[in-house]
Amino acid sequence: MRRLILMRHAKSDWSHGTSDHDRPLNPRGRSAAEALGNWLRAEGLLPDAVLCSTAARTRETCAILNLPESCAVEHLRQLYLAEPSEIIANLRQRATGDTVLLVAHNPGIAAAAELLLQQTPDQDAFDRYPSGATTVMDFDIDNWADLAPGSGALHAFTVPKQLV
Repeated sequence: MRRLILMRHAKSDWSHGTSDHDRPLNPRGRSAAEALGNWLRAEGLLPDAVLCSTAARTRETCAILNLPESCAVEHLRQLYLAEPSEIIANLRQRATGDTVLLVAHNPGIAAAAELLLQQTPDQDAFDRYPSGATTVMDFDIDNWADLAPGSGALHAFTVPKQLV
């Protein structure tokens, strides 16, 4: 059994005038990332490993989650604005451990969540997949290389608005 946590980065700050890749989180985003980290801990959903886009807002989201030091974090440029097929390919090739968190961007992260699940949550927020949206799904596989579309069983779904 493998568990996947797909998280869209928290709310970013458009006021900095930096490139899209270098855009940081805004105060609301930092608060949301902290709430998501608290939720992961409270629900016993801490990952063994993280695959994270190299964008500033994804890296900052990941850092604020305050994951255990034993959790290996790999920053991947190919996850920056990745299509769902690229997200799945990276999981198949690079994911390690029983529980993996992947932090990336819309629209790819939302499309990957929908593509991987057997059945999507009946929540409007899932269809919008706002900043900080997080889907947790379980797969009856022994190896991440066997990850297949439509095979994920929904374990949980949340958005920061439900947590703060």
